Amino acid sequence: MATKILIADDEKHILDTVGAYLKNDSIEVITASNGQDALAAFRHEKPDLVILDVMMPEMDGLAAARLIRKSSNVPIMFLTARVDEIDQIAGLELGADDYVTKPFSPRVLVSRVRALLRRSQGDLSTESTIWRVGDLELNSETHLVTVDGERIDLTPSEFGILQTLIMRPGRVFTRMELLDYLQGEAYAAYERTIDVHVKNLRIKIEEDPRKPRYIETVYGVGYRMVPENE
Repeated sequence: MATKILIADDEKHILDTVGAYLKNDSIEVITASNGQDALAAFRHEKPDLVILDVMMPEMDGLAAARLIRKSSNVPIMFLTARVDEIDQIAGLELGADDYVTKPFSPRVLVSRVRALLRRSQGDLSTESTIWRVGDLELNSETHLVTVDGERIDLTPSEFGILQTLIMRPGRVFTRMELLDYLQGEAYAAYERTIDVHVKNLRIKIEEDPRKPRYIETVYGVGYRMVPENE
């Protein structure tokens, strides 16, 4: 079955250009020009990934993402002309996996889409592996995460960070290293992205996010998974 992606943007040339690049990659494309139409298309078409422009008429991308996240952990990527970091962080805190700032290269966007799809669908060529630290368990093939037997729903980026950390307990990863694992590329401007994903991840897996048991901050460096014997 072909991969299906929903793109919502009120600029027709972006819909046409990005759509053409994705279709050239054998991806089925659904388009919408505002948040309300995007939400309706999402519910009807059930895409594998959603690309949302932040600023759209009738309903903006942030509002649409908030409603999508109430029922789905589908990968979400934002397109934004805003350069203010606080606006980008707001989208990530809603549960978005990535954002691309306008103007952008369509080839770079497609590369980021591919990386996001790989994280969400998993690499079926790898051996099924279950990783455990204390009551936390991650299955790399089924993308199932549980804490004390209770299933935890994670976005693809949250899962990717958790998998990277849990596979190497005690090893400290810098923010740039975690970005590289997630996107296949790392830019200093996106380092804050990791902090937001880790914050969201802690809310989901930690009993007290302010006193994390699993994911420890190594100040001035990055993050690590606390080994079970510590």
